[in-house]
This record gives sequence, structure tokens and C-alpha cells, in this order.
Amino acid sequence: MNRRIRLAVTGLAALAAGALIALSALADGTPVTQEGRAREVAMASGYALPAPGDATARIKDLVEFEGVRGNDLVGYGLVVGLNGTGDGIRNAPFTEEALANLLERLGVNVSGEQFRPRNVAAVLVTAALPPFARAGGRVDVTVSTIGDAKSLLGGTLIMTPLNGADGEIYAVAQGAVIASGVAAGGAADAVTQGVPTVGLIPAGARVEREVAFDFGTMNSIRLAVRDADFTTAARIEGAIAEVFGRNAVRMLDSGTVEMDISALRGLSPAQAIARIENIPVAPSQKARVVVDHRSGTIVLGADVRISRIAVSQGNLTLRVTEQPLVSQPNPFSRGGETVVVPRTDAAIVEEPGIGLAVVPEAVTLADLVTGLNALGVGPRDMIDILKAIKAAGALHAEFVVQ
Repeated sequence: MNRRIRLAVTGLAALAAGALIALSALADGTPVTQEGRAREVAMASGYALPAPGDATARIKDLVEFEGVRGNDLVGYGLVVGLNGTGDGIRNAPFTEEALANLLERLGVNVSGEQFRPRNVAAVLVTAALPPFARAGGRVDVTVSTIGDAKSLLGGTLIMTPLNGADGEIYAVAQGAVIASGVAAGGAADAVTQGVPTVGLIPAGARVEREVAFDFGTMNSIRLAVRDADFTTAARIEGAIAEVFGRNAVRMLDSGTVEMDISALRGLSPAQAIARIENIPVAPSQKARVVVDHRSGTIVLGADVRISRIAVSQGNLTLRVTEQPLVSQPNPFSRGGETVVVPRTDAAIVEEPGIGLAVVPEAVTLADLVTGLNALGVGPRDMIDILKAIKAAGALHAEFVVQ
């Protein structure tokens, strides 16, 4: 009872706030925009609001809706019609077995026969069955070789059933394969561009079975926030409450927002999602620094901050040179032997480095970039400096190394 009273009082306060905003705007002669009214009502209701300059995204781009998901399919098949670039039967005996079974199903008896075609390749076929796919619909498939075939260029996939995780057949794939690369070569050299052993068949599979799931019977729908964050989840809750009221939505945790379908005035789950999925919400993100030491890539989030620090960095260069000497016996000598005498020159050179530089406290991302660029070091040295700053406790962000 007390909870209902608090909810009723909160709703009345929100309505009163909206009325006061409208009356104030009319008195001043200024128009009331929907965004401004939503912000003022949300403030009166106690929801977390984004800063005016924050970038917004639609709810559909921030969450996954419960029950709206695809299903992975996989199958084993044969690609025929290759120009001598198929599997070697000696190295891929499963291809010969599958081809023999296929021909026998078509009425061709090949038992006891020795055939070694080079225009057939064994492949795995994968596809994703989209949400609410209906029988007769088409989906794209990806074809990948599992033997020693050199290329799928010009090949055709023979009818291949695609199974789901439950072992049932949901689609059947067949069609001409579009290879994503090319390979050519001669007796002494070969060249390959792209990946010719993987191909795509657009709309190459026909849906034969539908997933047994009735979306319209759901009494509640959970929205799973892709990047779990309490502030983002609270803002999504506030945006939905602005449309359906606070009784229809509830934030469960940092990654889940639940909608009560029974409180949506007779709307179906599909209609409810259609009403909210395009509402803009400003997501809140953790301050994060992501570095990739292999490629030297550094990505800084907009909320990354550092405290005032002093940095000194030097470089060590290790140089090793091999210059072997060959000692040969005199001409026409007996018992002589050619000997290779190793000679190695190794040295370590320490470069002066940048000395001791002061990086001022950064208030914005631009200030941080300016301060780091003033050190005058390369990306890989910058990664080492950022790791040292994090260890010193002056980098106020999550540090992710890939």
C-alpha cells in the first residue's frame, strides 16, 4: 500500500511539473519542445539525466530485447564444379565417402570404383536464422572448406541441410558460391589474394522449419543492456517511463530493465517495443584506455583523466650482427677442411630519451591528448608510459591491453 501511494504521489508530481512547465512557457511566449518537457518531467520524477552535450543513441542500439534473437545453423556438404582446385582424395578421404553416398542416393552405383576427381570439395556451411524467420524465407550462408581444396571459385554447393543446436533441420542451402579471393600460380611460384577457400551464397538457404516461439504471449520483456552500467539502465528506465508511466518499467540491475506488458494499456509486446525502440538515450560509459601492443594502437575514452605527473622515458637498442669468416685450405693441399668461424658483434645503445617532462592535469580529452603528445614519443613508447602512469595511480581509467 505504501509503495502504491509513493508511486501515485510521484506520478502526480511529474504531471504537476509538466503543467507548470507548460504554463510558464505560455506566459513567457516560448514554445515547449518534447525534449525539453521530457527533461523537466524526468527531473521532477528523480531519473538520472545526461549532460546536454552527451551523444545519444536509440534504445534498440543499446539493448537486446528478450525473445528477439537469432539461431546459428551448421551443415556439411559438397561443392562441385571446381576447376581442378578441389580436395585431394588421398588427403581428404571423407570427401570421397560423401561423394559416393551422394551419387548412390541419386541412383549411381560407385561401390568398388576408384575415382579421384579434383573438382569436388568438402565444406562446412554456416548460417544465422534471424528472429521470427518464417518458412519459405531466405537467409545468407557462408561456405568454408575443411579439406585441402585450393579455391572455391566457380563452384556450386549441392543441397545441404542446416541443423540447429537441437539437431533439427531448419533450412536447406544450395547455389553458386561467390569466392572472396583468388589464387593462381605456376611451377615455381604462386600468388594468393584474399581467402579463396571461403565463399558466400547470398539468400542461399531456404527456411523449412520455424522456431516454436510465440512472442505475443510474453507478460514481461527484459531489456539486456549491452554495456552494463547503472546510469545507462536508469536513463533507459526513465525514457520508457516517460512513454508508458513508471508502473510499466523497472530497473533490475545495471544490465537489465524489465517492462510489464500487462500495464501497457492493451498493447502487444511487438507494439510496445515499436513504441520505445527509437527513443534516444545518452549512454554512460566507464573511462577506459584500450591499447594493442602488436599494432601500436591506442584508444582513449572521452572521460579519461590523469593527475599532474612527471615522466621520464629512455630507449634501449640491442644490436646483434653476425659476420662469419670462412677458412679454406691451400689449393691442392691434402687433408684440408673448410671451416666456418663465427664472429658476432653485440652492443647495447642507450638513447638519451625525453628527459623529465611534466604532464599537467587533464580536464578534457583534448587536454590529455595535448599533454601526451608533448612528450614526443611513438605509439609503442606511449603504451609503456600509459602503463607506468596507471601503475603510479595517476591514470583514472580502466586500462585494457589486447
